[in-house]
Amino acid sequence: MLTKFVTVNPLKETELIIYGGEFYNGDKTFVYGDLYRYNAEKREWKLISSPNSPPPRSAHQAVAWKNSLFIFGGEFTSPNQERFHHYKDFWRLDLNSNQWEQIQLKGSPSARSGHRMVLYKHKIVIFGGFYDTLREVRYYNDLHVFDLDDFKWQEIKPKLGSLWPSPRSGFQFFVYQDEIFLYGGYFKDHVSDKDGSEKGIVHADMWVLDLRSGEWNKVKKLGLPPGPRAGFSMCVHKKRALLFGGVVDMEVQGDVLRSLFLNELYGFQLDNQRWYPLELRKGKATKDKTRGQAKMALQSGGSSTKRKDDEDAPSEFKETKAFKAFDLEDVCHNNSLEMTEVDEEDCQQLANKVTGKLSIDDQFDITEYSSNEKRDSQSMNSEAMTLVTTEVVKPCGRINACIVVGKDTLYLYGGMMEIGDQELTLDDLYTLDLNKLDEWKCVIQASKTEWVEASDDEDDESNEDGDINEGDSEEEEEDGNEEENESDKGILGVEDAAAILRGEGRKLRRKDRRAKIDQIRAELGLADSQRTPLPGETLKEFFSRTNLYWQMAAYEHTQHTGKELRKDGFDLAESRFKELKPVLDELTKLEAEQKTEEEEDAKNMLKKKGKEKAKHSVLHR
Repeated sequence: MLTKFVTVNPLKETELIIYGGEFYNGDKTFVYGDLYRYNAEKREWKLISSPNSPPPRSAHQAVAWKNSLFIFGGEFTSPNQERFHHYKDFWRLDLNSNQWEQIQLKGSPSARSGHRMVLYKHKIVIFGGFYDTLREVRYYNDLHVFDLDDFKWQEIKPKLGSLWPSPRSGFQFFVYQDEIFLYGGYFKDHVSDKDGSEKGIVHADMWVLDLRSGEWNKVKKLGLPPGPRAGFSMCVHKKRALLFGGVVDMEVQGDVLRSLFLNELYGFQLDNQRWYPLELRKGKATKDKTRGQAKMALQSGGSSTKRKDDEDAPSEFKETKAFKAFDLEDVCHNNSLEMTEVDEEDCQQLANKVTGKLSIDDQFDITEYSSNEKRDSQSMNSEAMTLVTTEVVKPCGRINACIVVGKDTLYLYGGMMEIGDQELTLDDLYTLDLNKLDEWKCVIQASKTEWVEASDDEDDESNEDGDINEGDSEEEEEDGNEEENESDKGILGVEDAAAILRGEGRKLRRKDRRAKIDQIRAELGLADSQRTPLPGETLKEFFSRTNLYWQMAAYEHTQHTGKELRKDGFDLAESRFKELKPVLDELTKLEAEQKTEEEEDAKNMLKKKGKEKAKHSVLHR
């Protein structure tokens, strides 16, 4: 399950709490509204049933204070991804009774996802996030504070000339003493590239907020900071912040991007504000175990190097097909190899005993070489060292993992990674002792998930048509192929764009549909208010608001002045208005549905709350 938060129960440090989340199987999106508690001592999940719970959501935020859990915002997506809306509701869960209540007060932040929320003393602090209006994605950099003693919202606005972080979502937010740190984030620039696509910006800046004065300051990068990345996770342990994972998009060939999912662990020392990579230490038990394995290998005369069939090969050299078969247990367990310390004398003796030579090809197959082939002593030593290895358990690279600290233990739950075109949602759980920093422990292995390939009815129909029209000329075929290629790469027509927004035609995967909507926004320039009518705006109102823009555009071509120039400008505005009308009509409809659903959710919550009160009053009579 992909969820945006896991929190430690403030009443019991060995218990984790999870609410909501989403799962995508390639065809449908499932959004959850359930509450789970995980007992770390018993190693078991428990589903908590609670009346009057919030509606299902993902990308929300939560903090725990005293005997309460607070959640704000988030988003909901329908299974077919045609309906989507954000939340702006604020909820409190009583951790003793497991009862939810909605807190409805004036001055709360607007609806959003991708924001971050932290607890500072007796205050909840919210910053940033985004809101998808379909026409555009609005990114926020507003700062809101909720006082848990006074139960009041307050928005802190920047002072004139003061420093302030730019709008963003998906950043990390954490507290140390009287300072609140902000790191990274994502923002999509509305300025279109030449090919019509919008530009995503991955932030790598760090800020610190003094909430007492309301002032932000930039933090210099000192030490060995991690490279720019998106989707990483952070939490605080004592005097350091911990960073895990993330993704980097690398250009492989031309415009082809390859996503590299990371599983690195970094530390940020909070007292001197320096970065450093966190490497696991090797425990004494591991060294002794490895030394024992080396001696056993010596006694057996290196028999472990012989290979009768694939089962007899050392596990680290077996052919790995996890990424082809999508076995999440194999992918996520990530049994990487780590060299262990062995005495030089033992290594030399072991090298002298080795009779078969091993090498590894690109497919991780073992190839045996003739024992008569000679190598120098240095090569033999390195080979012997390679043979004496131990498997290291480590979480696989991922984004949006949930990490928290309880009783000096780091808990890492879930996240998402991609293999090819498949988005794999993870539900594994790892722990790391932060005092020892010796090894990751896989408490719960990832479940195997079945990826559903979206049906391609349109392709089937086109294939049938191709069979019927086999007698067509080769020239027509070539023309058809050219047109098909153009439609795949090139500019979308207005009618095509409207059809995509209506959900008609070829069924698109979630990622592809989002990309198409982004393409529509960029190619049609919907973010430019001077060239795009506002919701419900008539042609007359549109031209009245933007007439200077259109007259300037017309003047470049006609050099007319006065009434003629005004008429030329109106003609351009009318042409633009009519061109966009099919798309704008669909957007207006979708935006109205989105707003209605958000309002309906709020009304249903009020009705539900009223019924619960009535029910309780009857029971007390």
